[in-house]
Amino acid sequence: MWNDFVYGLGDFFQWTFKILPVMGNIPNYIFILIGFGLFFYWIKEQARYNKEAEKNGTLK
Repeated sequence: MWNDFVYGLGDFFQWTFKILPVMGNIPNYIFILIGFGLFFYWIKEQARYNKEAEKNGTLK
């Protein structure tokens, strides 16, 4: 029973990964854009945290 589940899961992943060559580099571009978006969001938040810490006198 456990083997059936594992082999079924493997077959499912092999079936879903067949679409990746058709998509080309689009998933890579999507991940890069998400990464840059999160990076700039964190930089903006870090600037806000630094400004608040400087105002409170806790920035060293």
